Amino acid sequence: MKNLMKLSVVLVAAALAFSSCNCFKKMAKNRDEVSVNVTPEILTLNNGKVAADINVKIPVKYFNAKAVVKVTPVIVFEGGEVAATAKYLQGSKVDENYEVVDKNNGGNYTHHVEFPYDPRMDQCELQVRAEIKCPGGKCKEFTLVNLNNGAMPNKEQQAILNGNDEAAKAALAKEFGLTIAYGLNTLQKDLNYADMMEVRDNNYKKVTTVVNKTDLLYAINSSTVTKKNQEKANFGAFKEDIDAKAQNDRATQHISVKGYASPDGEVKFNDKLSKARSESGKKVVAKLLKDSGLDVDAAAYGEDWDGFKELVENSDIKDKNLILQVLSLYNSPAERESEIKNMSSVFEELKEEVLPELRRAQVVNSTDIQGKTDEELMAAFNNGEKLTVEEYLYAAENLTNGDLKLQHKILAAAAKEYNDARVYNNLGIVVAKLGEKEIAQRWFEKADQRGASSETTKNLILINLANGNTDAAKKYAAAADEETKAALAAAQGEYNAAAKNLKGFNGAVVAYMNNDLAGAKKCLATENSAEADYMRAVIAVKEGNLNAARAQLNSAISKKPELKEKAANDINLKALK
Repeated sequence: MKNLMKLSVVLVAAALAFSSCNCFKKMAKNRDEVSVNVTPEILTLNNGKVAADINVKIPVKYFNAKAVVKVTPVIVFEGGEVAATAKYLQGSKVDENYEVVDKNNGGNYTHHVEFPYDPRMDQCELQVRAEIKCPGGKCKEFTLVNLNNGAMPNKEQQAILNGNDEAAKAALAKEFGLTIAYGLNTLQKDLNYADMMEVRDNNYKKVTTVVNKTDLLYAINSSTVTKKNQEKANFGAFKEDIDAKAQNDRATQHISVKGYASPDGEVKFNDKLSKARSESGKKVVAKLLKDSGLDVDAAAYGEDWDGFKELVENSDIKDKNLILQVLSLYNSPAERESEIKNMSSVFEELKEEVLPELRRAQVVNSTDIQGKTDEELMAAFNNGEKLTVEEYLYAAENLTNGDLKLQHKILAAAAKEYNDARVYNNLGIVVAKLGEKEIAQRWFEKADQRGASSETTKNLILINLANGNTDAAKKYAAAADEETKAALAAAQGEYNAAAKNLKGFNGAVVAYMNNDLAGAKKCLATENSAEADYMRAVIAVKEGNLNAARAQLNSAISKKPELKEKAANDINLKALK
């Protein structure tokens, strides 16, 4: 970086102005070699702090052995300023405990400074302010020096510095300070954490299938329907369910009869038996529903090994695990049956508890219920009708065309009606995208309390980063996916670690901060947002292509007019002014 201050010139001028501070009169030699450099050249926001390294080189035979200099870095912004810890330098003959600058050797020191970020710092400058004294001479107290012209304060200025008017003192101190860096790069603040947040899914179905079934049981090797077994099948309740659904013009009913045989006989015989049972069952059901206008389908399924396995699993049979093991070892139905029959004690339990339940015709009513169309759903919402939680979630995600305010309206209505973690999570995302980051965090916390999920955990990390709470975000980091870990790294200025797993606009910011301009442009290749165009303008300025930068900035502002104000104050676009 170019030399920002010839400190020797200033101090010599100060010595000439006030002879009482005579220890500075000879600090004029080699003045052209005294310099102050700042790294980075443009101050940069990182993890809620603004940090810089101020490097000062002092030539040989410059620093008076009896002098003391106090240098205070100050970051100045509209409405305030923040001072860093002062650096004290002393000559070799001063009886103090400051850093010694030997006249015969000169000196080179680096002063690391950090300032807590204040949004007002977006427009700021970094100053150094110097005070001098000669402990062995007449100037025994630190006296402020005007580093811009070398003048000491006159009587009026000294009265201000000694007075109680804090605003006037601050103004004078700023006037006396020398600016060594201008502006603040706040690109890290532009990382779009909300775009990385994850929505929790809804279970809305445009068609919901509801199944009601009953079993018509048969005697062993029989397909004859008895009156007693019809009564056990509870066809009255089955018919009532059909009649009730018939009143719903959104319901389409499908009635079927499935014939089965228990797996304790010959396969061919059981195939015929299951077919006969499906046909006899169909006759009974057709008669039951003769006035309904519904068709009845019938099909035969042979030996019911799936039903057999289910009943055994749910039974209290002592050796059921052994039976299930046999089922898994053999693919042949005949072999399965033979092996199970060989376990005579077990087979007796099966004959009593399981096999009778498989000699059946299963009567099924599978009803498809058509949900609201998209148009009906939005009409219902706009008319103030209460929706199901799934309808609210579906509408917010799919029927708003990206309108964040409408999404917020729908999800806010859902949050009033339902205590559902998914609603709170998705509402948090919308609120975050609307810029209400603190409110968004409360929604995510509420979602997490209601029911933890990987999506909400990720969103809690991201919203804490958005709110500058890096330490809080780290508490959830163990469960984070790679993208979220990259976001956490970027928030801490660890751009190399972040680069691999961030894409799009966020990837471009990280690449730019890594000085990887080609990588930044690649990340933006498919991005068409106003923010992407704005970032392209920043990259073009860095490359020195000001015409391209202006074109990209104009495109960004045409898409999002409020970016004009941002651009006017952006140090990264200063070359366009």
